[in-house]
Amino acid sequence: MLRARTGIHILFLSLLTLFGFMAPAYADSYNDTVQRFHKANQSKDFFKDAYGFAVFPTVGKAGIGLGGAYGEGRVYRGLKHVGDTTLTQLSFGFQLGGQAYSQIIFFKDKRAFDEFTSGNFEFSAQASAAVITAGATAEASTKGVSASGGLTQDSNETAGRYYKGMATFIIVKGGLMYEVAISGQKFSYTPKGE
Repeated sequence: MLRARTGIHILFLSLLTLFGFMAPAYADSYNDTVQRFHKANQSKDFFKDAYGFAVFPTVGKAGIGLGGAYGEGRVYRGLKHVGDTTLTQLSFGFQLGGQAYSQIIFFKDKRAFDEFTSGNFEFSAQASAAVITAGATAEASTKGVSASGGLTQDSNETAGRYYKGMATFIIVKGGLMYEVAISGQKFSYTPKGE
């Protein structure tokens, strides 16, 4: 099992490096990413009431038939950094290209926070994310992608909603890829200081 996970991890990193989307996440990138989500109309109100959140400054996703995504993030309870997390995703089927995006997951309550930080959390097929872009509004889910142009990031009308205690938002940083789903994303968690 460990050998298979290592092989998949190497495949992710190779695909992401090939498409040029891997960049180390530094402390300032976390703060900058949180500020970008805090300024977006769709996600700013979640900061007021959420029990906590996980933020990924850069998730790189690439695929040529076989695809993968990888990102490193931090987990916060309130505004306190309590641990680190890693996002991985493996997908099969028609896909070509690569993209980079920032992602935030809000936890509505302690139950959702505890579920995510249990060590091995995975989004189900019903999970979806509100996508925040500068020139368009889009809703990405496992049911497909729909978009409408002409809106700015500040006037984007897409509203995120909690599903099973979690709400996910994505800000596209660059690239183009046919498939933009979060189902199947797997997360590991390491408490701060371990």
